[in-house]
Amino acid sequence: MAKILELLGRLSTLIDRASAAELAIFNTYGETEEVAYVLEQLDNTKERGIVAYTRLSGLLLKVSRFQPSAPIAMVEMLAQSIEIAEAIVDAGEATVKEATID
Repeated sequence: MAKILELLGRLSTLIDRASAAELAIFNTYGETEEVAYVLEQLDNTKERGIVAYTRLSGLLLKVSRFQPSAPIAMVEMLAQSIEIAEAIVDAGEATVKEATID
């Protein structure tokens, strides 16, 4: 459970950082041809983070309702969602870092 809550926190932070970077870049440079790709990458990162957060939190709620023994299929879906969310956070953090450095 602690791992899931930590991951939800990381996803929330990713969404916030991607949104902030997108706004800062747009306010600084506008939507020029040179930065359009970066803005699109940040928007995609934010959207992937939102989808992962929504899926993971929804599954966590569903599994919690079935305690102490959730169906195996639901637990497997939760485990798969954790793996996907971890990959999204790792890739998203790299995207935000790269966008803000460039």
